[in-house]
Amino acid sequence: MKVAVIGGGSSYTPELINGFLERHATLPISELWLMDVRPERLEVVGQFAQRMAAAAGSPFRVILTTDQRAAIQGAQYVTTQLRVGWMQARREDEYLGRRHGLVGQETTGVGGMAKALRTIPVILQIARDMAELAPGALLVNFTNPAGLVTEALARYAPDVASVGVCNVPLTAKMDIIAGLNASGLTVDPARARLDTLGLNHLTWHRGFTVDGEDVWPQILSLYAARLRSGEEDDFDPDTVETLRMIPNYYLRYYYYTQQVIASQQAWERSRAEEVMLIEQELFAQYAEPDRTHPPDGLMKRGGAYYSTVATQLLNAHYNDLNEEHVVNVRHNGAVAGWPSDWVLELPCRIGRAGVQPIPTEPLPLACYGLLSQVKAYEILTAQAAAEGRYEAAYEALLVHPLGPSADRVKAVLDDMIATHQPYLDYLRRGG
Repeated sequence: MKVAVIGGGSSYTPELINGFLERHATLPISELWLMDVRPERLEVVGQFAQRMAAAAGSPFRVILTTDQRAAIQGAQYVTTQLRVGWMQARREDEYLGRRHGLVGQETTGVGGMAKALRTIPVILQIARDMAELAPGALLVNFTNPAGLVTEALARYAPDVASVGVCNVPLTAKMDIIAGLNASGLTVDPARARLDTLGLNHLTWHRGFTVDGEDVWPQILSLYAARLRSGEEDDFDPDTVETLRMIPNYYLRYYYYTQQVIASQQAWERSRAEEVMLIEQELFAQYAEPDRTHPPDGLMKRGGAYYSTVATQLLNAHYNDLNEEHVVNVRHNGAVAGWPSDWVLELPCRIGRAGVQPIPTEPLPLACYGLLSQVKAYEILTAQAAAEGRYEAAYEALLVHPLGPSADRVKAVLDDMIATHQPYLDYLRRGG
């Protein structure tokens, strides 16, 4: 089995290698191709990955390349974890929002839109290469904004099987289990099910069962108590108790927008600048010639349990396990009354037949109103990126709940294009 990792020079890659090594008995990879456009990063990360594999008895070959087509040729799975423009572009995304008095964040608001506009053309080219060189392969996208990128793939590369994946559903489930365990109820993760629905980074957790028994009232009570005591401060307790749901962490950008914007003004450094410092240390450690295990500092990078999410999904697909995973995929009518061509983040069955959404109840109007507005933004952004339409990008900013006022849309969009001119000039050229 050949697996290709596009963006193989990422600081996340060693964790992914660990995941493949741990699962090799059931996921028998023979070749793992790491592809990256930056040879200097690929060399450091790739050689570390090769040492990790060698220390584990070389169960598979780790092959390094800067040739995307060679990496994809004949692959059974292609995973994408790339960042167009690298960390400097993320920094620009964050400060783009800040200087316009808007949320400055990697996946949400104007920063997330800028990242999507840089990323979607690249991901669509990967899909075209897969259709030619690896027909039938599954594209597993971890690149943010994962839901929006998957929306673009579903609309503009429908012949390539694709799924978007995020670590948030898994970490939410693990946090809930930790809370239950602390309260005296021992829970095996394999026997627990999280009921969640929405868009990537815009979901609401609304149910939890253990061996089929509903324990959601207990979870809500514990969470609300932590909010009221100040132990947790992501959301206000009245909102949680009214909705009877736990919002995804990223919903704080929508529910408390002015507080987030105010906190940006006090930045000592942005999150991208923090990650740059973390990665500087990580890459120095990766380059240590005797190192064969990822350093503990990798957990500071973010994306916790990325390898677990990635390898569990591939293992379920390859071995036809029909396991339940929360992923991003076109729901095809699984949520009654919602447009069936929308990509949602929801529980799905994963097996050789592909990714099958599990029918579920729609969210209440209090959630759907925001979700439908963000989905309109996602569809318009995908149009702008895939078709090179400036007007669609303008409309996407106009409809975004975290976007500028209508009279400022052109100024923000033109600033976005100028800031990322090498990547976004196609919007000015019309494709």
